[in-house]
Amino acid sequence: MAISLPDLDSGLPNDRFLDRELSWLSFNQRVLELAEDPSLYLLERVNFLSIFASNLDEFFMVRVAGLKRRIATGLATVASSGYEPAEVLRQISESAHRLQRRHAETFNKLIEPALAEKGIRLVRWTELSESEKSNLHSYFQNQIFPVLTPLAVDPAHPFPYISGLSLNLAVVVRNLETKTENFARVKVPPLLPRFVRIPGGEPNSLNNGIIDVRFVPLEDIIGQFLGELFPGMEVLQHHTFRVTRNEDLEVDEDEGENLLVALEKELLRRRFGPPVRLEVADDINPQVLELLMRELDINDDDVYHLPRPLDLTGLSEIAFMKRPDLHYPPHPVITNRYLKPVEDDDQSFFAALRARDILVHHPYESFTTSVQAFLEHAANDPKVLAIKQTLYRTSGDSPIVDALIRAAESGKQVLALVEIKARFDEQNNIGWARKLEQAGVHVVYGIVGLKTHCKLSLVIRQESGHLRRYCHVGTGNYNPKTARFYEDYGLFTARESVGEDMTKLFNQLSGYAPDATFKSLLVSPNGVRDGLIERIDQEIAFRAEGKDARVRIKVNSLVDEQIIDALYRASNAGVAVEIVVRGMCALKPGVKGLSENIRVRSVLGRYLEHSRIFTFAGGGDPAVFIGSADMMHRNLDRRVEALVRITAPDHIRELNGLFDLAMADTSSSWHLGASGEWTRHQYDAEGQPLVDVQDQLMKSVYASRNKG
Repeated sequence: MAISLPDLDSGLPNDRFLDRELSWLSFNQRVLELAEDPSLYLLERVNFLSIFASNLDEFFMVRVAGLKRRIATGLATVASSGYEPAEVLRQISESAHRLQRRHAETFNKLIEPALAEKGIRLVRWTELSESEKSNLHSYFQNQIFPVLTPLAVDPAHPFPYISGLSLNLAVVVRNLETKTENFARVKVPPLLPRFVRIPGGEPNSLNNGIIDVRFVPLEDIIGQFLGELFPGMEVLQHHTFRVTRNEDLEVDEDEGENLLVALEKELLRRRFGPPVRLEVADDINPQVLELLMRELDINDDDVYHLPRPLDLTGLSEIAFMKRPDLHYPPHPVITNRYLKPVEDDDQSFFAALRARDILVHHPYESFTTSVQAFLEHAANDPKVLAIKQTLYRTSGDSPIVDALIRAAESGKQVLALVEIKARFDEQNNIGWARKLEQAGVHVVYGIVGLKTHCKLSLVIRQESGHLRRYCHVGTGNYNPKTARFYEDYGLFTARESVGEDMTKLFNQLSGYAPDATFKSLLVSPNGVRDGLIERIDQEIAFRAEGKDARVRIKVNSLVDEQIIDALYRASNAGVAVEIVVRGMCALKPGVKGLSENIRVRSVLGRYLEHSRIFTFAGGGDPAVFIGSADMMHRNLDRRVEALVRITAPDHIRELNGLFDLAMADTSSSWHLGASGEWTRHQYDAEGQPLVDVQDQLMKSVYASRNKG
């Protein structure tokens, strides 16, 4: 039951916030609805099933684990939604059980039969021919058996450690001589294919005679030959199970003399976090389940009974099969018209930035010929004296890192701010930090107690006796791989005010400049929230004066209470507020006396909506910002974030055009109701599909960028 909270903002009701954790589960339900949608391409639906499973894994590892830890230590407080911690946990459990069952049944009842119709079959052992079983036996002996490690449980062998997210077989064996029964655990090797492709096949009568591609789950193969792991024992039964553990990081930077060393130690500790979820196959033996629950110290609420196969994150292997007929048709990825290369002349890139600000929109416009090219030109250009760069996440074979290394090796001053606490990329970023240091790059790790999440690149170039600064401010990571399917904006500019601000910010990050003030950037902590609330309050004043007033925000998450309260005030003052949010939203739209003038939409599709945009009508003088910050406590209080002001009229029109499209009743989206329920609007009154926002954006970008 919700309880009363002290007002954060006088005059507003206590029950004005939706619960953030339950809102996140609603987001993942929207992902699941895409997997359920028969109008989507089949292998894209398979991919959404995999994404749902991966999302939920992270939710349990971080959000549920953190909540359980706070409850156990007595540090949990009443949520802004008014729910006690135990009540939040109860509702999470209820919703997660329902969603996981729905997810599994979507695969078994909808997706698997649809795949079979298209010649892609997931088969069980009994469906295989004798020759195929023989071939898989050879595969087991040569590829699987050597890496298996059976771990027995008996007086001489304690219950083994079960690593987080590993798929396992719980095995019951009987000694043929003593007739005693014992438990053993066999881990399914994570580096082998989750679904093993069976050579050969047979024509599929439902698919114009195309030869079936067939897969068998890896654990099914292991299960058939368990006897070879336990010679002299009789295998009585085996069951699949999977454990999720607390894998969030806790690093005390004040105590860590060397942050890299402290983080590496914490990564080792994370492997042994307490279990927070146990997934088991529906047919598991009750006694085996009781043993697992006792040894893992897990209760009934945290056990998830599911149909086989478990761990559908592995469906990504099938989702990316080369079947063009079952995937989205390719979008043309083009180069921004102002960045078209001229005989590979490095100077032409900088000349383009001197001529005007350039706004790029990924993945519709190429990351390679814009962001990557910017840094590669800077590394190669002898007139460039210095490069300063933030790196939050990047790819395994990063051309961005390679460019920074080349620049340093050629004698340029290169500063890289590597955020080694980027969740689940910590080990990767430690590796990049060491590689950059070895090449002579000045590597820093930001400000103690704050993650550096801003996406900034600053190039200093010698030109005609003076220095000119070229800047890139983005909404997404410097990662060429994710840039192919993350929707993000980036601004290139040679504006002196932006260059001055970025110089101050990098000095703040690498040295000591705590009192820096900024002209063109909003910088958190403090500056982003304060700056946005100031803008919202200005819209209220413009509305009172009868001038143009409107607030539009596009973010991944909107849960910060102060920002939400400011939006409520704006709504009550008659200001139209439009929100496009991909994930969590704690704001209640459409509530009489609170938020009648607020509408909230969510767009999900082939690309992951990731850009953060803030537009204010400004009484006819619009103020528009893009950047890295979501409206969350961690972003606004515990991270270094940066928003840059957009000034070019065509860029302002483009960003407002995105809102026009996403908020239109003719566009396909999810609408948030006051109770926290999201409703999908996919068809019009005549049953015709509404406009796909991302497809329409691609058409618009393609048309506008090819003018001239």
